[in-house]
Amino acid sequence: MREGLMIRLMRLYVPSCIFRFLFPKSLTSLPPPPSFPTSSQRTFCSKINTSSSSGFGASKAMNLTKKQQEVLTAISNGKSVFLTGSAGTGKTFLLQQAISLLNQIHNPNEVFITASTGVAACALNGQTLHSFSGIGLGEGGKNLLLNRVYKNKPASKRWRIAKALVIDEISMVSGELFDKLEFIARKNRPNNKEAWGGIQLIVSGDFFQLPPVIKKSPSSSSSSRSVSDKEFAFEADCWNSSFGLQVELTQVFRQSDSQLIDLLQGIRRGFKDDHHLQLLRQCCSSDESSLASKIGSDSSSTVPRLYPRNEDVKRVNDEKLRNLGGEIVSYRAVDSGNEPWKSQLKQGMAPEELEICLGARVMLIKNKAVESGLVNGATGTIIGFIEQKGVIRTICPRGGLLPKVRFDSGREMLIEPDSWDVMEGETVRATRKQVPLILAWAISIHKCQGMSLDSLHTDLSRAFGCGMVYVALSRVRSLAGLHLSGFNSSKIKAHPKVLQFYEGHLDSD
Repeated sequence: MREGLMIRLMRLYVPSCIFRFLFPKSLTSLPPPPSFPTSSQRTFCSKINTSSSSGFGASKAMNLTKKQQEVLTAISNGKSVFLTGSAGTGKTFLLQQAISLLNQIHNPNEVFITASTGVAACALNGQTLHSFSGIGLGEGGKNLLLNRVYKNKPASKRWRIAKALVIDEISMVSGELFDKLEFIARKNRPNNKEAWGGIQLIVSGDFFQLPPVIKKSPSSSSSSRSVSDKEFAFEADCWNSSFGLQVELTQVFRQSDSQLIDLLQGIRRGFKDDHHLQLLRQCCSSDESSLASKIGSDSSSTVPRLYPRNEDVKRVNDEKLRNLGGEIVSYRAVDSGNEPWKSQLKQGMAPEELEICLGARVMLIKNKAVESGLVNGATGTIIGFIEQKGVIRTICPRGGLLPKVRFDSGREMLIEPDSWDVMEGETVRATRKQVPLILAWAISIHKCQGMSLDSLHTDLSRAFGCGMVYVALSRVRSLAGLHLSGFNSSKIKAHPKVLQFYEGHLDSD
C-alpha cells in the first residue's frame, strides 16, 4: 500500500523518463503523470554543503540529492548540461546515471561516451574525445581539422548520427579545442545554426583539478602568451551557448570529517589560512623513519605513496618488489579489437604487464564487491597464488596462477581476470583482459583521480601546476589517513581564471 502510494506521488512530480529509469518494473496501470514544467534558467550553486555519507558509489538512484535530480530532469527534457563540483561529490556516479538515462531517451548507438583522458574514458567504457572526433592530436586550424574529419568516414558518421555526446574530465580540454569541436559538429550536421548542430551535450569535470596541457611553439615562451588565449574550456566562444543548465554539486560523500572537508575546499580555491596550514603541518613526517614512528612500522609500509611524476612511481614500485626477493609472477594483458580503439587500452588503468610476488602491495582497479568495500582503490597484500584453468592461462602462461589478496579490511579474495571495453554506442570496439590489480607502494596523482583511499602518503616537493596538491589530498577519506612530506605552502595554488569563472558564474545562496 505504502509502496504504491509512493510510486503514485513520484509519478506526479518526477518526469516520465526519470520515473522509468528509477522504476523500470513499476505498475503500468497507473495513470500517466502530468507534464513536468520546463525551465530555461541556468542554475548554479556555490554554497558549500558539508553533510556527508559513506558508500556513495553504492547508493540507490532513489537517494539522489536535489541537485542530482535537477540534472537528470534537465537531461530528460533534452537540455545540454555542464556538471561540476569538488572531488568526492559524486560527479562520476551521477554521470553514470545520466548515461543510463540517455540510453533510454535515445538509441544507444547514437549516444557517445568520451573523456579527455584514456584513464577516464576506460572508467566509463567509452573512448577518448580525440578518438571519437577523428581530429588526431587536434593540432591545426579548425578548417584543417574539419577536412581531416571529412576524410575519416567513421568519424564523420559519428558526428552525423550523434544524438548525445558525453565528455568527462573537461578540465583537461582547452577552450580552443572546445571551439574547434563545436565547429566540426555543426559542419557535419544539417542543423548547423544551433550549437553543436543540435547534439545534446553532457559535460563533467572540475576546473580546479588538473588543467589542460597546452603545447607551445618552440619560439614561444610562457611570458609571451597572450592573456586572451583560450586555455580552459569555459573560455571558448561557444561555452555559454552550449548549455541550458550549469550545476555545481556541493555535497561531499567521500569524506565525513568536517575539518578535512573545510581544509580541502580551501585548498581547492588556493586559500592558505593559518588554521589550514597548521592542520597540514600536523600531517607531515620529515622522512620514512619519522612516519614509521608516527603510525607504526607495519602501517607505514602499507600506506600508498602518491607521486606527481610517473617515473617516481615506477622507481619506487620496482625497488619495493625486487626487495621482497620472491619469485615474480607475470600477467600479460590480452587485447582484442581494431585501431584506433585498441591503442586507447594502453592509456587505461589496466597495465600491459603486471608483475607481483608474495608480499607485494596491490590495489584493486575495478569494483569487485561493493558491499564489502572491495572497490576501485582498495589496497591489500598478495598472500598466495592458486592454479586455475581457462582464460588465466592466456594471461599468465606460467602455470595459470590466480593471485590471492588479503585486503586491509581483513577480507580475502582470489582475484580473477576482468575486462575493460572501449564502447561506441552499444558496440564493443576493443577489449583488454587482465588481472585488475596494480602495484600499490606508489601510484601517480593523475591515475588516482576518482579513487577513494583510506590512507596515503605523498611527497609534494615535486608537485607542479595548479590543482595538483588538491587532487592528491582529496583522495583520502580522513585527516587521520593523510601523511605528508616535502610540503611547501607555495604549492597550494588555484588558477586565477578558474577562480574568476566560479566566482563570476556561481550564485552564492
